Amino acid sequence: MIKAPIPPNEEDRLHALRQLLILDTPPEERFDRIVQFAAQEFDVPITLISLIDAERQWFKARVGLDVCETNREISFCGHAIMENDIMVINDATKDERFHDNPVVTGAPHVRFYAGAPLQLPAGQNIGTLCLIDSVPRDMDSVALAILGSLRDLVVEELVNRDQR
Repeated sequence: MIKAPIPPNEEDRLHALRQLLILDTPPEERFDRIVQFAAQEFDVPITLISLIDAERQWFKARVGLDVCETNREISFCGHAIMENDIMVINDATKDERFHDNPVVTGAPHVRFYAGAPLQLPAGQNIGTLCLIDSVPRDMDSVALAILGSLRDLVVEELVNRDQR
């Protein structure tokens, strides 16, 4: 397993995440609806809005996973926030970063992962909207566009949360 590198703007990224006052908040219907729709649209068993804190990834909304956070060191999302484009892992058992990751070798047996970075207007990637499956998969350009649009909706909801 290769741990995700720390982004060069980590201090700024964590500050922006904490300014949102979203970590450890109760579920909110607007975010739950997005992950439920994504799970149905992409026919995946696990969909998450994952926020990457200093030591953990915390799930603001989730479908198909009982835990509300995991260690950042084993997170796929920690890798995904290093990019601005959607990160797609078709088969995690064939990717050197993840093939021996505990969530690949054990439950929930991740094979497919697609993570769309949640980028704030000032440019910080604070987490992902991600799709997970226990079987290898591909994503075409239409699916990537839909996931990107849903990601944009999550960011809009995060940024405008205090205004509602």
